[in-house]
Amino acid sequence: MGLWQENGKYPNVIIELLSDSTASVNNGLKKQIYQNTFRTPDYFWFDPNNSELRGFHLVDGQYQEIELTAKSWLWSQQLGLYLGVESGKLRFFTPDDQLVMLPEEEANQQLQQTNQQLEQERQRTEILAERLRAAGIDLEQIF
Repeated sequence: MGLWQENGKYPNVIIELLSDSTASVNNGLKKQIYQNTFRTPDYFWFDPNNSELRGFHLVDGQYQEIELTAKSWLWSQQLGLYLGVESGKLRFFTPDDQLVMLPEEEANQQLQQTNQQLEQERQRTEILAERLRAAGIDLEQIF
């Protein structure tokens, strides 16, 4: 159990990705351990094979299944986020339904924005150069 403990404290949220070999174990024994020993407030499992997502919240020492929202998401009180399946992957969503981006997705978005800004600057430079030429100014002499 030492692996799970952080300064002697059990986790507040457990999210398990099931495989064919672990599915039956997770549904029974592990769930009992998380409920009775760890007393983990939020426990979720996701089966990538069939995109099944289930969640449980500890109420008076017993796991109660978390109801799916209209979007088939599950609310985690501990995380303050929804868990949902998008394109076959387990993803997180904010309370106002925004997808929480992965670090690589954020990096890609920043790169796209930088490229757009560079393209805008290039276009502005091109327009300026045309205006200077139209005014009879030789750019070769300036630079």
